[in-house]
Amino acid sequence: MKTRIGRHHLLSAAALVLATAAVLLLMGREPICTCGTIRLWHSAVNSAENSQHLADWYTLSHVVHGLIFFWVTRLALPRLSVGARLCVAVAVEAAWEIAENTPAMIDRYRDATIALGYTGDSVLNSVADIGWMLLGFLLASRMPAWGALAVALLLEGVALVAIRDNLSLNILMLITPSDAIRTWQAAAQ
Repeated sequence: MKTRIGRHHLLSAAALVLATAAVLLLMGREPICTCGTIRLWHSAVNSAENSQHLADWYTLSHVVHGLIFFWVTRLALPRLSVGARLCVAVAVEAAWEIAENTPAMIDRYRDATIALGYTGDSVLNSVADIGWMLLGFLLASRMPAWGALAVALLLEGVALVAIRDNLSLNILMLITPSDAIRTWQAAAQ
């Protein structure tokens, strides 16, 4: 199996990212934060600027997506090259970024999770989230499974301690919301 990521894979991934940005713009998403600035990091979870800049606490979950996508595609699509699996991962992440920014999903986040004032991502943030997923994918491609698992657990733990939220809790709360978890999360805000 090829382990090299070819130029054509990178061009395909870039095309997917550009197409995602175009779809998000057509959906009416703001290109950048309505505050008019672009920040590398925004740490306030309950603010109008969350999910509007290049990175925030939820960036950690996108890195975890990449770690997971590498190993899932390796197991599910073993005949594909790493580059082809990278394109699959970008397509899945791009589809999530589009779905996450639909009115129905934004409302679901507001109703079911701690993200009470969530208004969706800026296009910049969505594109950056795909980039953070790529980072996780590339990290996982260069480490053993136990290393990727350790990094994923570390990132989940950091987010849990820092903001009482992470990818695992987000999934749980979207599927089966818990008032006890929401109350515990809100106590830290």
